[in-house]
Parts: sequence; structure tokens; C-alpha cells
Amino acid sequence: RKSFLSYNKTIWGPLELVEKLYPEAEEIGASVRDLPGLKTPLGRARAWLRLALMQKKMADYLRCLIIQRDLLSEFYEYHALMMEEEGSVIVGLLVGLNVIDANLCVKGEDLDSQVGVIDFSMYLKNEEDIGNKERNVQIAAILDQKNYVEELNRQLNSTVSSLHSRVDSLEKSNTKLIEELAIAKNNIIKLQEENHQLRSENKLILMKTQQQLEVTKVDVETELQTYKHSRQGLDEMYNEARRQLRDESQLRQDVENELAVQVSMKHEIELAMKLLEKDIHEKQDTLIGLRQQLEEVKAINIEMYQKLQGSEDGLKEKNEIITQLEEKTNKITAAMRQLEQRLQQAEKAQMEAEEEDKKYLQECQSKSGSLQEQISQKEKQLVQLETDLKIEKEWRQTLQEDLQKEKDALSHLRNETQQIISLKKEFLNLQDENHHLRKIYHEQEQALQELGNKLSESKLKIEDIKEANKALQGLVWLKDKEATHCKLCEKEFSLSKRKHHCRNCGEIFCNACSDNELPLPSSPKPVRTWQLLHLHVSQTLHQLLLLLCHQLQYQYELVLDL
Repeated sequence: RKSFLSYNKTIWGPLELVEKLYPEAEEIGASVRDLPGLKTPLGRARAWLRLALMQKKMADYLRCLIIQRDLLSEFYEYHALMMEEEGSVIVGLLVGLNVIDANLCVKGEDLDSQVGVIDFSMYLKNEEDIGNKERNVQIAAILDQKNYVEELNRQLNSTVSSLHSRVDSLEKSNTKLIEELAIAKNNIIKLQEENHQLRSENKLILMKTQQQLEVTKVDVETELQTYKHSRQGLDEMYNEARRQLRDESQLRQDVENELAVQVSMKHEIELAMKLLEKDIHEKQDTLIGLRQQLEEVKAINIEMYQKLQGSEDGLKEKNEIITQLEEKTNKITAAMRQLEQRLQQAEKAQMEAEEEDKKYLQECQSKSGSLQEQISQKEKQLVQLETDLKIEKEWRQTLQEDLQKEKDALSHLRNETQQIISLKKEFLNLQDENHHLRKIYHEQEQALQELGNKLSESKLKIEDIKEANKALQGLVWLKDKEATHCKLCEKEFSLSKRKHHCRNCGEIFCNACSDNELPLPSSPKPVRTWQLLHLHVSQTLHQLLLLLCHQLQYQYELVLDL
């Protein structure tokens, strides 16, 4: 397909898209870009196809392209073979190439130029030419000479291109040498300007040093007088602080001995727990380490096998490259000799300029040396005075620092004694709390035992009720004709005293004896039952409610204690 500027797109464009669609093709693309001799996109495409054949994945790569018709429309016309169904058929037939083990050369050949066309004219003969053997021999010789001339033209074209590149590199190196000479001249001018500036700065420094010497002499005399007065007062303060330190250090040792006994007991318990945890973790780590080592050994074996195969292929390619490089080095040496002659001429001119610079610098150094000697003498006098001042200041500072350190030590000891006293109080409080918690624990255990006994009694009563209920369920629903008297009060029924069935047992009672209601398993709503059954069930329910209340109170007390 052509672009707007009538520029034909090459096959290298769609082959680059395979890297995005098929990640394993990234290695081929990177190796093709790194090849040194390729300049045209057509040559890169030829190298890419050869590498794909060597990998035995050419059909897989092209199948990914044909599926993505939207991407191919940028490079092919709508009526092209790759855009139709025949293209997918051809790609399917390429799977048969995976059977062949291809070992194709990529670096040595000229892939950018057109592939040589095979001349089949030698094999096309008429019946008249069969007898003319001499003519056939002449034609074969001419064709051989033609092929030889074509090969010579290819080699000459490659040598001409290499010579052009060398000429360009030599011209660039000459321009760099000229630029370096100009930079050296500019540096010499800058050094001369800096020398003038240094001379003016030396004069200013001499004036300032004389003024500073006069000021320092006056300051030294005043500081000596103040130092003598302050030293007497500091000695007295130092002696008093030493006495207080001795007294408090004895108190600290007594307190530390008591703490050491308590801390040692605590550490022994903690060490025993840590040792057990370490043993468990170490055994787990060793198992994990052994598994990782096995996996690493497997991976190393596979890598070593792959490297052996790669090294054998690399040795063959390097032997071919060495022969080519030896021919190129002979040509390069001749060009280098010419460049060395030009460099020697440039170096002679540079040496002459450097000798002139050295003479000028020696004159400047001789003048600056005399000035530096004068400055050094005055600096030595300053250093002696400054050292005397520093010694006195340091002595004064050391005394002050000693006093501050002793004061800090005293305050630190006092804080530690207060902390030890507070720790003792906390320890006693913890012991009291421990005794109190043990008492609560024993009381709660007794309460739990009592609740367990009550629960067992309530379970027995519930089982009795269930057995009674089962016995009642076996009873039959009495008919009204069969009952003439109430079963509980044994009074005769009449128009005023009507009959009522108990919904649990089926017996007939009067209204006074069956006036109670209870929910039964047969009906969730409360139903009429006789009086004794109602009393028995209500008592058992009351006992169960009491047990639940006791359990809730016990759980609430546990929460408050926590």
C-alpha cells in the first residue's frame, strides 16, 4: 500500500507488529535490529523470516497477523492476498515447515541487495541445438564470466562504501583537532587575566592582616585577666560536687543489686520460651531452604545445557568474523600511518606554544613567591597567638563541661531512685491484685458447679414431663356420651355445668377444672388444659427462667472483672 507521498510501505512494518501480538517474537526483533550490516527494511524482513524458520514458529507468528485484519489494513490494500481468505489458507500450509530443522546464515550474506535470479536458459534447448556442442560450450563460458563479473561488482560496491565511511571519520577527527587548538589559546588568555587579579588580591590581604594583629593583641590581654578570676571559683564548686557524687553512688549500688535479682528471674523465664520458638522456626527454615536449593540446581543444569549449545554456534560464527577482520585491519593500518604524520606536525606546533607559556609563568611565580614568604612569616605570628588563646579557652570549657556532666549525673541518679521506688509500689500492687483475682476465680468456680447441679435437676424434670406427655398422647379422645361426671372434681354434668375436653389428654372436665390454657406441640396457640397439668408445666418453666437469669448474671460479672 502507498502513503500520501506515493511512498511504498515495506513488509518490515507488519512484521514489527508481531512483537506486540506475540511476546515471544521480541527476541527475534531485537536481534534483527542489532545486526550490523543491515541498512534497508527489506533486508531486516529477510533476516526476520530466516530467524523465524530457525525457531519453527513462522506459521504461529503470521497467524497472529492475519487474525488482526484491522492492523493489516494499514499496510495492504483491501484486494490484497493477505486480506482475503486465501491468505489464511497459505499460513495454515506453512505449519509443514516446522518439520524441517533450518540452520540459515544471517550475518555473512548481503540481505539488503536483490536476490540473484537463477538463469534457466542453459537448460532450455531446441532440437536443432543438440548437435552444436561447441556452441553450447561457448554459451556456458560466457554465462560463467557474467556471474563472475556480477560478484566482483558486488564486492567493489561494498569496499567503496566502507572507504567513504573512513574518509568521513578522518575529516571529523581533523575538525576536532582544530577546535582543541583554539580552546588551548583561549585558556592561555584566561590564565593571564587571573594572574593580574591575584596580584591585586595579595595587596588587600596584607593590609587586612596587619589590622587584625593589632586587634587580637588587645583581646588576649583582657581574656587572661578574666580567666584568672574565674578559675578560683570553679575549683571550689568542683570539690563540693565530688562529695555529693560519692554519697549518691553508694545509694545507687544498693538499689541496683535488688533490681538485678528480680530482673534475672524474669529473663530466665523469657529465655526458655524464646529457645522453644527458635527451634521450631529453624526447622521450618531448613525445609524451605532445601526445597529452594533443589529448584536452583535444576535451573542451573538447564541453563548450562543451553549455554553449551549457544557457545558451539558462537565459535563457528567468530571464526568467520576473524578472517574478515584481518583483511580490514591491514587497510586501516595504512590510513592510520597517514594520520600519525599529520598529528606529529600538529604536536610540534603545540610544543612551541607551550614553551612560551612556561617562560611567562616562571616570571609570574618568581614574583608571587617573594610575596608569599612575607605573608607566611606574618601568618606564623598569628598562629602562635591563636594557639595560646585556644589552649586557655579549651581549659576553661573543659572545667565547665565537667561541672555540667556531674550535675546531669546527679539528676539522673535521683530520677532512677524515684523510678525504683515507684516500681516497688507497682510490684506490691500487682501481688495484691493477683490474690484478689484468685479469690474471685475460686468463687466463680463454685457458682458454676452450683449452676451445673441445678441444670441437671431441671433436665431430669423436663424428661419426666416428656414421658408424661408421651403417656398422655397414647390416650383416646373421649366421646361426650361416655362421660357423665368431671374427672377431677367428680361432679355431675348438667345444662349449667357443661363438658370441656382437655386438648392434651382428651379427657372431659368441667369449666372450673379446665379453665387454664397452655401452648402444646400440636398447636402453637394456647389451648384449654386441665388444672394439674397447667400447674406442673408452669413450675418447670419458672425454674428454667431462674437458671437462665443466674447464667446471665455470671457472664455479666465476668465481663466487669475483665
